[in-house]
Amino acid sequence: MSTPDEATVRRLVREAVERALGPAKPAGTASAAAPASKPASAPQVVSPKRVAIGCDHGGLELKEVLKRAIAEDLGWEVHDCGTHSTEAVDYPDFAAAVGREVASGRAARGIVIDSAGIGSTMAANKVQGVRCALCHDDATVLNSREHNDANVLALGARIVHRGAATKMVRLFLQTPFAGGRHERRVKKIMALERS
Repeated sequence: MSTPDEATVRRLVREAVERALGPAKPAGTASAAAPASKPASAPQVVSPKRVAIGCDHGGLELKEVLKRAIAEDLGWEVHDCGTHSTEAVDYPDFAAAVGREVASGRAARGIVIDSAGIGSTMAANKVQGVRCALCHDDATVLNSREHNDANVLALGARIVHRGAATKMVRLFLQTPFAGGRHERRVKKIMALERS
């Protein structure tokens, strides 16, 4: 594997920063202040059928398959947080970008993919408000939604076959949270972020 030149590294860093924080403003441009009627910390309204998806180089092929299935078969809007090539990148950057989309309300759900799914799960769960579940089959997906109200699904591209992954994503996006006794438990999970 060849080492990327400095221009490529700078471009990749700039793209990752822009995905996470938005495009850079020209020098001397003042930031627009938040409207007085809406506090800066007010949550955005969650788009009911928008999913954020991201991967590292190991998950790129599966991500592209899933994007088509999500948009064409399920009718959800897809926000692609990258990566967009097989050039080696760091999975925490993309898992965090997906997590931020979900936590901010810009996406109702998220999907993160790397070779095994483990690292992306860990990274996404560091974003406050994210409940990322690493799933390997239909049963774990159903449990993650019905019992844990998972809002981000992690998949291992080398672990889960494309066909199974497509079915798992369909279940993840269509299965509602059961609530009831599970709601108390999810609240306890979320309270751990504040402790």
